[in-house]
Formats: sequence, structure tokens, C-alpha cells
Amino acid sequence: MLELKQVSHAYNGRRVLNNINLQLNEKRIGIVGANGCGKSTFARLLNGLLLPERGEVLVDGLDTRQQGRAVRCKVGFVFQNPDNQIVMPLVAEDLAFGMKNLGLSAAAIRERIDAVLARYDLQALAEHPAHLLSGGQKQLLAISGVLVMEPEYIVFDEPTTLLDLRNQRRIAEAIAGLQQTAIVISHDLDLLQDFERVLVFDQGEVVIDDIPQVALPAYVRMMS
Repeated sequence: MLELKQVSHAYNGRRVLNNINLQLNEKRIGIVGANGCGKSTFARLLNGLLLPERGEVLVDGLDTRQQGRAVRCKVGFVFQNPDNQIVMPLVAEDLAFGMKNLGLSAAAIRERIDAVLARYDLQALAEHPAHLLSGGQKQLLAISGVLVMEPEYIVFDEPTTLLDLRNQRRIAEAIAGLQQTAIVISHDLDLLQDFERVLVFDQGEVVIDDIPQVALPAYVRMMS
């Protein structure tokens, strides 16, 4: 379970999150809100990429402030722009990068790489230059790079924003097929229709917390 207790955060004196109290234990949770409402700050708090100015963020009881390394093993993060996540020249090298830091054997690394490439039908691209992939392939590589680390939770920050319709659908299918808990920030409301829970942010606060069939129409009315 992910838990936020009285969490607030500010940048240069401007408060972007205000006294957030949440328990997140559903398998599919959507996050929506206008630009600048605090969504991306909230996402980065969940795996310790950002530490709260006030309050606590707990992942299965682990405090992101005190146990950040253990938290990041549990919570993967997929950035909006996969170019910010791809660090090695070739696809297989990029997938291996994080696992080498875990000290896994070469055989274990190869096994995980083969499995995730097969999952997304990317086997032929193992030795392909990572930055020459298509937009959809890059996003699948970013997701794959998180999956090989075997986290229990994955946070997605606008995973379909830079993609065309075909690749948006491909990423939606990838998210739907995950065994892990997924927390997805998105302006693509269709992506969140089958989720279990949607949080609507406004001016740094959660103003709606409900099932998609209630939360999403309410959000649309807010934005009208």
C-alpha cells in the first residue's frame, strides 16, 4: 500500500500540494487535473524522486525520506518522455543497465531481457540503437526497463501524451496487462475508464476521489 500522511510541498514559496492524506491500495489508479495542479509533483513523491517538504510518504511501511533505496526497488517510474529514461546506446544494453547495479548475474540479466522483449514483440530490436526507435517503441522500452527491475508498483507520468493513436492503444494495452499496481497520470481520460479509482487534483488538493464513472465526468464538468 502507498500512503501519504499530511503531505505538502512547495517550489520557491509556491505551494503545489497541500495536506494530502491518502491510502492507495487499488491495482489501477488514475490521476487527472489541469496543468500545474500538482499531479507530477505527487507522482515523484511516490517513489522518492522527490521528498515532501512536510508529511510522510510510505510504501508498504517504508518511509521515502529514510528508506529511499528500498522504496525505489518497490516503485518503478515511467517518465512522460522516454528519452529522459533511456541511458544506453543499444536496447539490450539499456535494459541491462539497472540490473547490473543490482548485482545480478549475466545469465539472470539475459533471461529477464529476453522475457520482456518477447512480451512486447521487440526481440528483433535487442541490438538496435535505442534512440532510433519509434515513439511507441521507445515508450515500450521505458516500460520494459522498469519491468526488468521487478517492482511491485509502477508510476506512469503521462505515458501516452507524445504518441499517435495506434501507439497510445499499444501503451494502454501494456498497462492493462501489468501484474503490478499502476498509478497513471494522464490527460487521456479514455485510458482511465476501466481503472478502479480516479483522483482529481485541483490547486494542490484532491477534490474528487471516486470510481472513473463518477470522477471523470465530474472532472470534465470542472474543466468546462
